[in-house]
Amino acid sequence: MYCTLEDLKKMMDEATLVQLTDDEGHGIVNQERINEAISQADAEINSYCAVKYTVPFAVVTDLVRKLSVDIALYNLYSRRVEEVPALRNDRYKNAIRQLEGISRGTVSLGQDPPPQAGTQSEKPDISGPDRTFTRNGMEDF
Repeated sequence: MYCTLEDLKKMMDEATLVQLTDDEGHGIVNQERINEAISQADAEINSYCAVKYTVPFAVVTDLVRKLSVDIALYNLYSRRVEEVPALRNDRYKNAIRQLEGISRGTVSLGQDPPPQAGTQSEKPDISGPDRTFTRNGMEDF
């Protein structure tokens, strides 16, 4: 996982985390729901980053951790309330914009060297036999 409960607690008080995860009313943070929200966040991060990087990341950069926290907190709110607070919604949208930048190569993760473009030998051979049906060959049909 790219972030932990402790990372979430740095951004949100524990009482709010209890409200967002304690469906049973035990008065404590439900770790399973935290883990699920983080797993969903990490899957979303991986889906964008896989375009340029090998995922899951072996070393989690500060940016990846921050994105995971913001998306996980958004996920926790969205499972419990009809309207996600504006701050969480804005941070989620910003996280997605950053992930889009990462997938385009305009935002760096701050650790790995930029991925190298594939060489000609790595590209598949898509040449084939000459076309049977061409514009000129089908002229009278």
